[in-house]
Amino acid sequence: MTKAAVMVLAGTEGHANLGRLVNALETAKEFAEADDDEVELIFDGAGTQWIPKLEDEEADYYELYQAVSEQASACDYCAGAFGVEDAVADAGVVTLDDHDGHPSVRSLVNDGYEVITF
Repeated sequence: MTKAAVMVLAGTEGHANLGRLVNALETAKEFAEADDDEVELIFDGAGTQWIPKLEDEEADYYELYQAVSEQASACDYCAGAFGVEDAVADAGVVTLDDHDGHPSVRSLVNDGYEVITF
């Protein structure tokens, strides 16, 4: 059994960041489809800006996001800092604040998760 925490740090600007997002979603989906694996998809930093975009049914990667949205969470502090706090709440995405308002990477590692960043 593998435990993976896929972290989206890439913002919404530029083709390279779009590529990082798609790779993160595909990676999370691959783990989610495996019966013995556990996956957490965490939007952190500028990555929190993707949530309102991906919630739009017209978004190019809406379907891919929907395949893993139940595993999604977001940094509480960063959602506020990047002005998407309301959109994250409206999407029903859980916010993480266990380390000074941010997700605790240390806790993920202690819980046996491999942390993969995009």
